[in-house]
Amino acid sequence: MENRWVFAPLSPEQEKQKEKLSEELGISPILCQLLVQRGITTFDEAKRFIRPQLDDLHDPFLMNDMDKAVDRLNSAMGRKEKILIYGDYDVDGITAVALVYKFLRQFYSNVDFYIPDRYTEGYGISYKGIDFAAQHNFKLVIALDCGIKAVEKVAYAKEKGVEFIICDHHTPDEKLPEAVAVLDSKRSDSHYPDPNLSGCGVGFKFMQAFALNNQIPFERLTPLLDLLAVSIASDIVPINGENRILAFYGLKQLNSNPSLGLKSIIEVCGLADKEITVSDIVFKIGPRLNASGRIQSAKEAVELLISKDLTFAKEKSDCINQYNQTRKDLDKSITDEAYAELENMKDLADSKSIAIYNPNWHKGVIGIVASRLTEIYYKPTIVLTQSNGFATGSGRSVQGFDIYKAIESCRDLLENFGGHMYAVGLSMKEENVPEFKRRFEEYVAENILPDQTEPQIDVDAIIDFKEITPKFFRLLKQFNPFGPENTKPVFVTRRVFDYGTSRVVGKEQEHLKLELIDSKSECIMNGIAFGQSEFNAHIKALNPVDICYTVEENTFNGNTSIQLMIKDIKLNNQGGSGGFPF
Repeated sequence: MENRWVFAPLSPEQEKQKEKLSEELGISPILCQLLVQRGITTFDEAKRFIRPQLDDLHDPFLMNDMDKAVDRLNSAMGRKEKILIYGDYDVDGITAVALVYKFLRQFYSNVDFYIPDRYTEGYGISYKGIDFAAQHNFKLVIALDCGIKAVEKVAYAKEKGVEFIICDHHTPDEKLPEAVAVLDSKRSDSHYPDPNLSGCGVGFKFMQAFALNNQIPFERLTPLLDLLAVSIASDIVPINGENRILAFYGLKQLNSNPSLGLKSIIEVCGLADKEITVSDIVFKIGPRLNASGRIQSAKEAVELLISKDLTFAKEKSDCINQYNQTRKDLDKSITDEAYAELENMKDLADSKSIAIYNPNWHKGVIGIVASRLTEIYYKPTIVLTQSNGFATGSGRSVQGFDIYKAIESCRDLLENFGGHMYAVGLSMKEENVPEFKRRFEEYVAENILPDQTEPQIDVDAIIDFKEITPKFFRLLKQFNPFGPENTKPVFVTRRVFDYGTSRVVGKEQEHLKLELIDSKSECIMNGIAFGQSEFNAHIKALNPVDICYTVEENTFNGNTSIQLMIKDIKLNNQGGSGGFPF
């Protein structure tokens, strides 16, 4: 499927802001254009963006119910009550549990943690978890990355003498659970300045408030920011505002002095001698931590993250690494099965969505399979399997389409659901699956926009190679950390030609190693284009192409150079082809 390149030209007002910024900062207008596109229009905003400061974090007491949460935690500790830290089984949940547990254990020993089993309990607060708390005399449960919809379960807990503080970041229903405190900046009555915290981020704000209230120096929290960086990257939350500050300092901690558990995971990922980025968390660290809950028990991942024993951490990280390999094998086999099934569907081409059900698929990987199918077909996708007598599944969406609203429109068919714009979880009675498929497709067909039905690449700027100087690249790196709402800048250069040494590479000759010359500035750049070897003959015949790319650092044999990571190539047939135009 061909990618559509989407350009975002600046308005006349933005052009003025760009020029003013360029004057004040003394840097390339292209870099100032990138800042303006990210809503940064003044010198002070640019300074805060390039050099985030922990002092700019919001007052945690701006969050609804924060005072109640801190008061209840203080009274629990004062009365020596048992406190249970309860969290979801994904990376956001387990890092949240590890962060809150590690921080509170510095001051209070009567605390433990609980992670529900993905297969026997399912997502969120479970009755089994509440019974465990009641049976073991836990009077207070701090729920992290879950609980915002657990109205009946929190009421059940109250009957059992168990109180809840909920720290969540998912979209709430109109009715909130009757917990002691409900911390969620997505509440409809929230005035908190940043609604985009991760679940671990909300837990961190709770601990920040607790520290403030008890005159505990903020420096006691900073060693835990490595966990928060892993959460922010893995949960794909916007990396702007408060998340940018937290991710920036979390990555610093991860690279300079990670906790023992994270250090051991970094080593099994092969990242020990490398500067770790958001991408490394998303593609290497996060999947391994997730694999624990997908294949065995997420409790093991928490045990690793809170570990102080080197031998234990090494054994546990090796074990989790093996779970990840098992997860990869399952992921591939189920994706292949789903792909074969979909290819035999006669109406697939005309459908605007995919909803597929197989009761034999492994529940632990269906979210990943949904992601794979979304990439292949570029349609909002739901993948369902059978678990605990229900059809249970995960959904993933395409750029710009809100899949949460799509499943919310079918809520009368569902037993449970939750999530956000691009990722959802849901369960229903098996007999409701056919009607759910029909209603889901009907909603998507009526609401998806034409430009959301084909993959697109958002382009930040059209530039010439002469713009890519060492100074330009040095400043561009200061836009890190990259992620949603601050994606790695994507550039287009028109009419570039092979400079003579471009060739196919890779085990199956599937990639292109390129040396290109820009027809405008006659500057030469090296690049790599993964999976795009079909353009080799065209490029080697000295035909012009347009390239879409990010600018990266490449280190080989101890030498570091600038390299273009080419995302897409389009033929340029304007003005003829063949031979250099200069």
